[in-house]
Amino acid sequence: MQISASNIDQYIEKVSDLYQPAIKKLRDLLVENMPDGFSETMNYGMPSVVIPHSIYPSGYHCDPKLPLPFVSIAAQKNFIAFYHMGIYANPPLLDWFVSEYPKYSKAKLDMGKSCIRFKKPDQIPFDLLAELMRKMTAQEWIQLYEQNLKK
Repeated sequence: MQISASNIDQYIEKVSDLYQPAIKKLRDLLVENMPDGFSETMNYGMPSVVIPHSIYPSGYHCDPKLPLPFVSIAAQKNFIAFYHMGIYANPPLLDWFVSEYPKYSKAKLDMGKSCIRFKKPDQIPFDLLAELMRKMTAQEWIQLYEQNLKK
């Protein structure tokens, strides 16, 4: 399900009533816990946290006109998606997240190749996601991204 929006506020306005409060809370969480060097924008049609071209001029290798993506959130038809690029590029960070998740949520962890899915908005572990956002600096993400790009 793609929501057509030109900015984040417009995106949130178009989210279903079921998911809108959680998407708003996730957006606030991203902004409040985003380390220096990251910025908030729409990217690939989703509210996102990226490293802007002013810090990483090369941009994203798939489309250098786009900034380097880091985290995105999306309201899908049957779930809320939380895309965190760093967790998939850094196995110790993924291990940390998987081991911490049961301490924050009774729901089964539902992870895909590129996202964490939350089927019930009231079961989103907001505190854990806030901590995850603070775990990687912009410079660490750039270094990790470049290491993985060269593989």
